[in-house]
Amino acid sequence: MRALLLSLAVLGLSATTAAAEFTISFQWGNTPACNNGRAKTTGNPAFVVRGLPAGTETVEFRMKDQNVPQYNHGGGKVRMSGNGTVPAGIFKYKGPCPPGQVHTYQWTATARKGSTVLGKATAARKFPE
Repeated sequence: MRALLLSLAVLGLSATTAAAEFTISFQWGNTPACNNGRAKTTGNPAFVVRGLPAGTETVEFRMKDQNVPQYNHGGGKVRMSGNGTVPAGIFKYKGPCPPGQVHTYQWTATARKGSTVLGKATAARKFPE
């Protein structure tokens, strides 16, 4: 019986931890089509943020081309203290523009309280899809 209760307690903690996982997702939405390799500055896609760590004041979003990781696409920072949606167009960045091919782009969201990093989440999609 004691082992069963201990197992149930561990499962409960695991479920709580899984439910609190910091995640982001996004869709390209109205991201302008581009395939000439010359990225243009554009507004961010909309993001869905879940499991934002307690105490978060800001979330910084940065995009990286997984096929050309040295290229700086930039990103932006938004004030957030809870789960929700970051609307499209809140900040500017250099949009995806693979030269005549499909690339995988990864967004990284960094949750901060002041300068302290509270958590990171990533989401990736191909462009064009």
